[in-house]
Amino acid sequence: MTTITKTLQATFAPPTAHKQSKLDELLKTYRDGLQEAFDAGVSTMSSVSEIVTPYDLPYQAKAALCNYVPKLRKTYHAKELDDSHPIRLTNQAAKFDHSEERDYEFTWWVPRPGRGTNFWIPLRINPEQEDLWHDLVAEDAKAGEIRLQKHRKNWVLHVTVEYPVEEPATDGDATHIGLDIGETALITGCALKDGSPTDPFVCSGSRAKHLRKEMHTTLKRLQERDASEWRIDERFGHYQNALTDTVEKASRQAVEYAKQFENPVLVMEDLTYIRERLDYGKYMNRRLHSWAFARLQGRIEDKATEAGIPVEYVNPAYTSQTCHS
Repeated sequence: MTTITKTLQATFAPPTAHKQSKLDELLKTYRDGLQEAFDAGVSTMSSVSEIVTPYDLPYQAKAALCNYVPKLRKTYHAKELDDSHPIRLTNQAAKFDHSEERDYEFTWWVPRPGRGTNFWIPLRINPEQEDLWHDLVAEDAKAGEIRLQKHRKNWVLHVTVEYPVEEPATDGDATHIGLDIGETALITGCALKDGSPTDPFVCSGSRAKHLRKEMHTTLKRLQERDASEWRIDERFGHYQNALTDTVEKASRQAVEYAKQFENPVLVMEDLTYIRERLDYGKYMNRRLHSWAFARLQGRIEDKATEAGIPVEYVNPAYTSQTCHS
């Protein structure tokens, strides 16, 4: 048996006006605390705690900040904060419930500061991840960090889970296949045979690049024209669906590429903190941050696991030296 780490994703069912205001307040307070701690240049958990303790945040958020902020400068050498940081919460906030009698069967107990202020929020889960949500509720899967991100009017919840699976077996020597996620080339893959790169694979990123550029331009134009909210949301949903389709097709191609080799093992970069590592100026950062690197990696991992192909993650440093082309 081996342990797999996976990120579950769910979208909030439309919250009431009261809950929406509480969520907005939580997000603003969290980002204010994060910014102050980052600007102070603190490098220890205790020094972060001194800064964020006065903030009106749930203890799960304060604990996550104490763990996260020191890493920003010491480990990831961040020079500035991205302005769309999600709320991070420790796994103590992983309280979920399930009932078939509800329209939205899964719910999350949203943590709030103070006693008696928490509230339940219905979740729209990814149907392909339903079994893992059941495991999470039953505590058969162990929850890790929780991230809550606001995308326009939608709130998206990401829950890291660990669960045991049968370890994919490889008979004989494994063929390691490196996959690099990028912008111009959505996926660049290359197998390593007898120590030498062979038979490269490239999935063009032109379609995704065009969609993201068009989405940004269209939404900006609609906002400048003071278009109705439903019109903006409709266009946003259109582009998100198109990008999702691109992710599904690209991840399928990558796994099919791996299948042609004997005893394949997929190897990808650990991009957990890519927002902090990228620093190419505001224009490039906006373009790169708008691309869901982790989302594409997640779908590749899902499809590889279904195909019985092991997946490994490595530190990105120096990985281009093996196949710099």
